[in-house]
Amino acid sequence: MKFTLYSRSYCHLCQDMLDALMRLQPPGQTFTVDVIDIDQSDDPSLLAKYDELVPVLFADLSQPELCHYFLDEAQVQKVLKT
Repeated sequence: MKFTLYSRSYCHLCQDMLDALMRLQPPGQTFTVDVIDIDQSDDPSLLAKYDELVPVLFADLSQPELCHYFLDEAQVQKVLKT
């Protein structure tokens, strides 16, 4: 399982979401989180798209976001059970 978190380095909500997500990692079931700093990305469309929404969490980039601003634990748990 791999999550993608669009973030900013100075964003406390981003760090809070990452910390909360990592606490949901079930014993024996590891997942990775690809943290992408939209300010440092080579893709300017990320800044345009997520500027005011960070943090934004995805489980699958081809699907809608799981949540933004605050972690939606129910959505993450649903993904982890699939």
